[in-house]
Amino acid sequence: MEKGTTGSHLAAFMKEWQETPDRNREAFLHFKEYLARKEGVSLEFISRPPVTYSLRAVHAAQKKKGLFAMVDVIEDDPRWLSVCFYGEMITDPDQKGDLVPGGLLGEDGVCFAMEQRDEELVRYLEKRLDEAWRSASQE
Repeated sequence: MEKGTTGSHLAAFMKEWQETPDRNREAFLHFKEYLARKEGVSLEFISRPPVTYSLRAVHAAQKKKGLFAMVDVIEDDPRWLSVCFYGEMITDPDQKGDLVPGGLLGEDGVCFAMEQRDEELVRYLEKRLDEAWRSASQE
């Protein structure tokens, strides 16, 4: 497992990842940039080849949890994204996510699968990212 900031490990991964018609590389970069613009957020990239590549978002105010959102690149053909949150940090009014008991660093999470870039799902996930960011900023 390689740990790194959004620097060299992520840059090498992105250079290797060629875009495909599903546009998941583009969606991953969108979420990275969306999170990076949020006040108090730091990003960590964790590489676990050949299974996943995780971008973890942490708010400076967080004391209890090690992240508030995780954007995983799932190694498959083609690669797809799983965007995960702690269940108590977000709502899912349209029930688009899957409950993952104990699946987010040992705690219950809600994960959203994106097999191809879908603008409606991107906007929905931006709202979940905003909720999780607000929750984390009050931790």
